[in-house]
Amino acid sequence: MSESSLSKFFAVKTTGGWEKTVTSLISVRIELKKKPIYSILVLENLKGYIFVEADNAQVVGETVSGFKHVKSTVPGMIQFQDIEKFLVTKPIITEVSVNDVVEIVAGPFKGMRAKINRIETAKSEVTIVLLEAAYQLPVTINANYLKIVQKAKAEAV
Repeated sequence: MSESSLSKFFAVKTTGGWEKTVTSLISVRIELKKKPIYSILVLENLKGYIFVEADNAQVVGETVSGFKHVKSTVPGMIQFQDIEKFLVTKPIITEVSVNDVVEIVAGPFKGMRAKINRIETAKSEVTIVLLEAAYQLPVTINANYLKIVQKAKAEAV
């Protein structure tokens, strides 16, 4: 596929938390006015921005103008490589390390914070010690139930 046949991505700055609403409004305008926009992308990790795939910035500007929660269009084109890192999900087991502080997002200990003691990569399990418990009790849970709160500091050698 040649470079000229690839679509171009443009960023639109919105009010934080209103990305999905703005996307709905834009999609209605695209349908009504038959604008040549190929896709609209909202990233959960990136508040206040949506990405629009179109042939040029003028079409994007015309399409998003006039909406209450659209602040501006970001000048220039966004490379797909810059967006791609947000689209590819990495398993949490590859990102955690021993002594990281995590929050449990599912299961019986949901909402509690813990410190990682041991990682079993093959089984995608981690052994944690609950920080809010009265005494230290190691618990083994699935790594997908975790969200990293604080990375462990590298020890000085």
